Amino acid sequence: MSATKTTSGSKGVRGAAVLGVALIGAAIGYAGWNATATAEGPADKAKLAKAAAVFSSEQKAGIEAIVRQYLLDNPELFLEVQTALEAKMEKLQADRMKTAIKSNADALYRRTDAPMAGNPKGDITIVEFFDYNCGFCKRGFTEVNKLLKADDKVRVVLKELPILSKGSEEASRVALAAKKQGKYWEVHQALLNHRGAVDGASALKIAGKLGLDVAKLKSDTDSKEVTAEINTVRELAQKMNINGTPHFLVGDRAIPGAPENLMEQLSNHVKDLRKNGCEVC
Repeated sequence: MSATKTTSGSKGVRGAAVLGVALIGAAIGYAGWNATATAEGPADKAKLAKAAAVFSSEQKAGIEAIVRQYLLDNPELFLEVQTALEAKMEKLQADRMKTAIKSNADALYRRTDAPMAGNPKGDITIVEFFDYNCGFCKRGFTEVNKLLKADDKVRVVLKELPILSKGSEEASRVALAAKKQGKYWEVHQALLNHRGAVDGASALKIAGKLGLDVAKLKSDTDSKEVTAEINTVRELAQKMNINGTPHFLVGDRAIPGAPENLMEQLSNHVKDLRKNGCEVC
């Protein structure tokens, strides 16, 4: 969310806003004089007490009255402050994610044995963390599929992150075991297109209908390779501070969740990376 702009351009209104903020700052400065909850330690309390000593009791009361009335007269200031804070926090989170992506670029983009879809030699890679029982992942899959059909130069690396239930992990194990039979993408599609929750039993049934060797599949679900893949992705998600699904990465950009314009966002990122290059992927 971007910060909203003030609708008035008059110097008087801007001056009042600046004055209001200054008054709020002054109020905050001496608020800790008798409200030690705002201070985190002895040093902070001492600073607040020193700042408060600058004002007389009458001055403090006057500032409080002015600030209170200003906020009552201009309640929209709270919305502006909240919006600005949200924008700042979003930027901070985006910067942290860029750093995390750069630090884990090999695990994200350059693992040759990772489950994937689209063009194996694609020029742009999209990474998706997902859970088969996640409703938003199911919706996001539709958009990803549209993108793959529209752009044959995109590669999608799929990170199994079963965090919603035991059944989610069971389904992930079946999908990863299907990779040994060269049918990962087929099972992946079927599980995400399935209506309702999936677990080990339902995933095996779905895979069986696709012609896979169910006996071998069932045996492979507990293999070292399958377990290692799930554990590796979980550890990677923790390093990336990714705790929800779906979560998409394109270059050094992240798209958490499945917004309605997901395909548009993914396409725009892909086009931008093709034009300007990608440092991490």
